[in-house]
Amino acid sequence: MLRRLALVRQPSPRLADGIVTHIDRESVDPVLARDQWEAYVGALRANGWDIVQAPAAPDCPDGVFIEDQVLVYGDLALLCRSGAPERRAEQDGLAGLLTDVGYRVARIEAPGLLDGGDVLKHDGRVWVGDAGSTGRSNRAGVEQVADLLAPLGARVEAVPLSGVLHLKSAVTALPDGRILAGPSLSAVTAEWPGWGTSSRGASRLLAVPEESGAHVVILDADTVLLAASAPQTAEVLTGQGLRVVTVDISEFEKLEGCVTCLSVRLRR
Repeated sequence: MLRRLALVRQPSPRLADGIVTHIDRESVDPVLARDQWEAYVGALRANGWDIVQAPAAPDCPDGVFIEDQVLVYGDLALLCRSGAPERRAEQDGLAGLLTDVGYRVARIEAPGLLDGGDVLKHDGRVWVGDAGSTGRSNRAGVEQVADLLAPLGARVEAVPLSGVLHLKSAVTALPDGRILAGPSLSAVTAEWPGWGTSSRGASRLLAVPEESGAHVVILDADTVLLAASAPQTAEVLTGQGLRVVTVDISEFEKLEGCVTCLSVRLRR
């Protein structure tokens, strides 16, 4: 039986010092953030996911955003190399942990740049946001992802990116493969051929009205995890026949975080 594991890391006491790129900085309440993180982890557990704790990283303010450090595909765990050099220390201890749960481990090497938040996967397709030398991921990083995942049968495509922190700041995938798109989709490309239409010519995009509504974690074939800050999107997804689990992550949203970046979903 497939075991569902979620890799998480507890918030640093320095969380409020996390990097802010595309929004104004707001005050972060570390106590509330810890409570919200515990509730997030609890929601994963309640929906059948066993929790794997990454080593604490108290000196890394952004360490809780664990998804940016690891891309998993098949039996391969790829350690990323962020375009924000101050985030690279967040990988300490991850290689051994991932090996212990059954993954082969590889790394993105210079001059490649990659944040896991720039990677959207579904059914053999892997889209990687490419913001060039000014972003968290670049073309050299995309090319390394393509080379490493090719033996596993993945089709990797670069997506030009600007105006948002990560590709998954604008889009994520629903369980049926449709692309959930928030208002920032225009910062990517609404007509990107990799997701604009299906093979039958039908739109693969489901537009939602809230920025945080573009971010879901697929918990199972019928259930998604969504931020509580997107109630209109919750109604849309419920109307699509999905069960929606909501969590309040307001303190992490102040740091451009979302539900996807607080965990790495592992299946072993």
